[in-house]
Amino acid sequence: MTEAQERGRSPALEDIHRLCGGIADWKVSAILGVGGDIKSLEEAAAWASGADDVLPVEDASPGGPAARIYEILMAGDAFDEGV
Repeated sequence: MTEAQERGRSPALEDIHRLCGGIADWKVSAILGVGGDIKSLEEAAAWASGADDVLPVEDASPGGPAARIYEILMAGDAFDEGV
């Protein structure tokens, strides 16, 4: 698989754990439901880690996949706590 093909594919569970670490199961499910590609996941993970100046912001639109994944990553864990 070429690099372009790799970056254009949908993220797998392993990709999410590799890029986002140990996040709550509901966040993993929500990220899988967004329908973005690996590039979107990488950008969102970079934004969430504070490294937004490292990658080009190609999907900065409010409704784009990277923005939606970022919102999921930054969401509180009140869902996990039953609040």
